[in-house]
Amino acid sequence: MIKNRGHSRGWDLRTTSHKTRARTHPHSAPPHTKGGIRGWRKEAHSCYAPASSSTKIDDVLEIKLGLIGVGIGKSRAPELHRLAGSLCGIAVTYDLIEPAAGVPYAFDEALQACRGQGYRAVNVTYPFKEQAAGAVQAASEQVRRLGAVNTVRFDDPQPRGFNTDYTGFRRAFSSRFPGRSPASVAIVGAGGVGRAIAFALLDLRAAEIRLFDQDAHKSIAVATVLREQTSTRVVVCRGLEEATRGAEGLVNATPLGMHQRPGTPIPSSLMDAQSWAFDAIYTPTDTRFLLDCRAAGIEILYGYELFFYQGVDAFEIFTGIGVDEVRLREALKLPQTKR
Repeated sequence: MIKNRGHSRGWDLRTTSHKTRARTHPHSAPPHTKGGIRGWRKEAHSCYAPASSSTKIDDVLEIKLGLIGVGIGKSRAPELHRLAGSLCGIAVTYDLIEPAAGVPYAFDEALQACRGQGYRAVNVTYPFKEQAAGAVQAASEQVRRLGAVNTVRFDDPQPRGFNTDYTGFRRAFSSRFPGRSPASVAIVGAGGVGRAIAFALLDLRAAEIRLFDQDAHKSIAVATVLREQTSTRVVVCRGLEEATRGAEGLVNATPLGMHQRPGTPIPSSLMDAQSWAFDAIYTPTDTRFLLDCRAAGIEILYGYELFFYQGVDAFEIFTGIGVDEVRLREALKLPQTKR
């Protein structure tokens, strides 16, 4: 791990670099030519397009990416993007960037430093997703309403923010439970990922969304925005029992269960008649929360499914190229479905 100390406000940027030099692939060439992307002479938009529609290229694309967050040492994001790049003939550098915890403006300075150092784009994770939304131009009105950004692309004249947690959860749920309604869902945690999941559940036609956060102001803020665009019942709950009683789905959108924050957000005593559960945490795969859910006979949607689909969506935003999802899943050694 390399520490690069900034020159203002005590900023301490730590990066861990992951790089691969990939072979030229006959089906790739995004339209971008600035912001850390070099080498393409011709264009295509899919690394799994049929050969008849491919365009032969002469050089290898080089792209510099990163992840800004706290407690990200075990993240598999570098591996996902490196492998996606390899499948598409792209040389990917992907850094883990940890701004010094508790330092004012540390995230803003880290983001600005990434742009100045030639990064094409960065992912953003806990605890900076909501802060990121205020630091960039929202790529769509939905992202603006959502109020959280996990993907930043350094466009000119200013960075653009996207939310692939939102699109990724929709895809993950639909893949795991095809044709199924989420019904009534209890979401514990109303931060960045909780916001994205709540918006995705609206798209999936959830019958009711129940929000609980230890900071009640966060739940109220999310509920207010959701109610502005839906007739779906949105409830701010005062406790876990109120949120989970009679719910069909349970969602952990808190950091509880991560390697550095062991525990569970919902005690097993509150798991009875629910039918499905999701944990946004994917390292470890089997969190205490999911082990308790499985013991109670609840069907599981694992956190690595969100990790996979949000990463695939982000890679396409970064490069303009769609990766072969089957081959990428196999390269990551992720099961097609884990129940």
